[in-house]
Amino acid sequence: MHLAYPAVLAVLLFCTGLYGVLARRNAILVLMSVELMLNAVNLNLVAFDVWLRDTLHAGQALTLFTIAIAAAEIGIGLAIVLLVYRNRGTSDVDRLRDLADPPPSGQDPMDDSMAAATDNGPGNGSDNGPDHSADQGIPARRQTA
Repeated sequence: MHLAYPAVLAVLLFCTGLYGVLARRNAILVLMSVELMLNAVNLNLVAFDVWLRDTLHAGQALTLFTIAIAAAEIGIGLAIVLLVYRNRGTSDVDRLRDLADPPPSGQDPMDDSMAAATDNGPGNGSDNGPDHSADQGIPARRQTA
């Protein structure tokens, strides 16, 4: 058997799946496209296993593991998509960004790592005076020895 036939078919399947992931907005179609890409990988694994005449059939065994992982992924993915559809009324991927919690209205967008880098508390900067963070409503940080 020539290796070119299944390899070309796998490339076509993978490119079709990649187009589906990048161009589709419906979450179910994106999951189907990911499955198409995984099936292209499975086809390559089996084709190379047959072409190399592996006595252990490692490609076929790895294909079985990939199928099991893909089944679990699609089960969990569809459960999440159905839950989002029930709550939102749409399965549009662009609207799934709305699921993130907005930052509190009075909080500076700088996170704690940036605040720690610019902290001028005792021993960290030129101001060695008392810590006035409690006066501003910000809890004081614990000093560890």
